[in-house]
Amino acid sequence: MNNRLKLNIKIPVSHCRKILIGSTTKKILTIAAIFTMSWTLNAQGIYTLKSCLESGLENNYSVRISKNEQQISKNNATKANAGYYPTVDLSGRYSGTLNDTKSTIRTTNEIEKSTGVLDNTFNAGLSLNWTIFDGFNITTNYKRLKELEAAGEVNTRIAIEDFIANFTAEYYNYIQQKIRINNFLYAVSLSKERLRIVEARYLIGNMSRLDLQQARVDFNADSSKYVKQHELLNTSRIRINELMANDNVDMNIEIVDSVIDVDELLVFDDLLESTLHTNAELLKSEQNVTLSQLNLKSVNSRKYPYLRLSSSYGYTLNTYETNAYRRRQVAGLDFGLALGINIFDGTRRSQQKNARIEIENARLQRMQIEQSLRADITNLWQAYINNIKMLKLERENLVAAKQNHEIAMDRYMLGDLSGIEMREAQKNLLDAEERILSAQYDTKLCEISLLQISGKVLKFMEK
Repeated sequence: MNNRLKLNIKIPVSHCRKILIGSTTKKILTIAAIFTMSWTLNAQGIYTLKSCLESGLENNYSVRISKNEQQISKNNATKANAGYYPTVDLSGRYSGTLNDTKSTIRTTNEIEKSTGVLDNTFNAGLSLNWTIFDGFNITTNYKRLKELEAAGEVNTRIAIEDFIANFTAEYYNYIQQKIRINNFLYAVSLSKERLRIVEARYLIGNMSRLDLQQARVDFNADSSKYVKQHELLNTSRIRINELMANDNVDMNIEIVDSVIDVDELLVFDDLLESTLHTNAELLKSEQNVTLSQLNLKSVNSRKYPYLRLSSSYGYTLNTYETNAYRRRQVAGLDFGLALGINIFDGTRRSQQKNARIEIENARLQRMQIEQSLRADITNLWQAYINNIKMLKLERENLVAAKQNHEIAMDRYMLGDLSGIEMREAQKNLLDAEERILSAQYDTKLCEISLLQISGKVLKFMEK
C-alpha cells in the first residue's frame, strides 16, 4: 500500500448551512482550498484512458470470469471429449469364502468335518472399448465442441467490449463532473465579487440591506451547489475504481484529460457495414444457427449403423483349502466386434422435426437481431447528428453569454444595472456552460454506443 497524506473532512449539512449563511467569504474559499489540497495530496498517479482500460481489462472481475469460461470451452474442444479415442479400464477384485463343511462318505458313511475353510479368488483385467463408427455422431460432436469454443471467444469479446464502453462512458462522466465543479467554483467567485461590491456600497449607503441580503443568498446558493458537486465527483471516482477492480475503491486518481473530446467525423455507411459484419451479438446468433444444424445432424446419425470394438485381458487366481486343486490360475484375451443399427426408437422422428424448428428459430432470431441492430444504429446516428448540431449552437451561445456577462458586469460596476439583472446575466452564463457540457457528454455517449455496436469500440484502446 502506498503511503499518502490524506485529509478526510466530514462536515454536517446543518453546519455547512450555518457557515454559508454567515459571513462566509473567507470560509467558503477555505473549504474550496481544503478540497483542492485533499485532492492533490491524495492523487495516486496520473492515468490516461488507455492506461485505465489496460488495468481494467487485466483486473475487472467480469472480464476475468468470461476469460476463464472461454478457457473451459477451449479445454473441452478435444477429440477425446468428442469420442474419437477408445476408453481403457484397469480393474481388480478380491473375494473369499469362509465355510464350515460336514460331508458323509457314501461307501463308508464316515463323516468328514472341516471348519474355517477359506477359498480365495483374485481377478485382474484390462479392458478396451472403442466406438469406431456411430453414424458420424463423433464428428458432429467434435464440430459442436469447436463451435462452443468459438462461442466462448465471442462471449469474451462481448464482455471486453461492454467493459470498454461502460468504462469509457464513466471516464468522460468523471471529466464532466470535474468541469462542472470548476464551473461551480467560478460561479462562487462571481457571486463573491458581487457580494464584495454590494457590501462596499452598502457601507457607504449606496445600496440597501435588501440588495446585500440578496447577494448573500445568491452567494450561499452557489456555494452550496459547489459543495454538493463534490459528492457527484466522488461517486464517479468510486465507480471508476470499481470498474478497474482496485482494492481501495476510495482511492483518488488523477487523469490527464480535462476536456470531453468528441469525434465529429464518424461515417454512417462505414458504421453500418461494420455492424453487419463484425457485431459480436450478430456473430453469436450465427453460431447458434450452426449449433442448431449440428443438433439435427446428431439426431440423423442414429439412422446409420454403428461399429464398436471391445477387448479385454484378464487374470484370475483361485486358491482352495479342501478342493482337489490347491491353486488355479487362468489368463486370457477376450475380444469382439459389434455391428448394429437402430431400427426404431419411437422418438427420432419428433426429434428431427424439433431440430428443424430450432434451426428455423435460430435463423429468425438472427434476422431479428440484425433488424434490431439496424434500428439501434439508425437511432443512435440520429441522436449523434442532433447532438453535434446542438453542440455547435451551444458553442455560439456560450460566446454570446460571456459577452453578455462582461457587459452586464461593466454596467453593474457603474451602478447602471440592478442586482437581479446582474444575477440573471450570471445565471445565463452558467446555464450556457452547463448546456454545452451536457451536449458534449451526450454526443460522446452516442459516439461510444456507435463504436460499440459496430465492433469498433477497441478504438479507445489506441488513445
